[in-house]
Amino acid sequence: MKSFVGLILAALTASSLSFTAQSSFLSKNALAAPRSDSQLSMAMERTYIMVKPDGVQRGIVGNIISRFEQKGYVMVAMKTRMATPELLDEHYCDLVEKPFFPKLREYLLSGPVVSMCWEGKEAVSTGRKMLGATNPLESAPGTIRGDFCIEVGRNICHGSDSVENANKELALWFEESELLDWESHSHDWLYE
Repeated sequence: MKSFVGLILAALTASSLSFTAQSSFLSKNALAAPRSDSQLSMAMERTYIMVKPDGVQRGIVGNIISRFEQKGYVMVAMKTRMATPELLDEHYCDLVEKPFFPKLREYLLSGPVVSMCWEGKEAVSTGRKMLGATNPLESAPGTIRGDFCIEVGRNICHGSDSVENANKELALWFEESELLDWESHSHDWLYE
């Protein structure tokens, strides 16, 4: 009996040694600085995706996250917060003078938003395709807006429209230290 117990303990010890103590969500050096843009390859990008108050209130944040995870993108950061008028004015600086902007600002201040950073090959352009057209009625079925919304004024999400804007938006909504540097265990199953 002692030898049987000894064999079981030896097997459990050997099995536990095959796992690392380090979380898969941390880089090899958990204290390493986040990757700079120059460290990402040309096709590997980071994009800013925001679930607007209607998406949060309707409880479809998980559906949106699932779409990006199933595509194979890596979540680099996520937080729920209340936007401020100043933050929205800076984020939408190109729209502030438009007649519809006060209503847009009011809508975005009406409840929490979920800010996310996703990373992967051509994440900006593909993220936009996944969201669908700004007008949900023009969005193809299978896109996030095509499946989950009807009105332009309640189009549930925002996505960066260029790499340059993604970098600006990520810097606006996140501290650099909040953007994690990690590699999914599925990386080699997604990329050649």
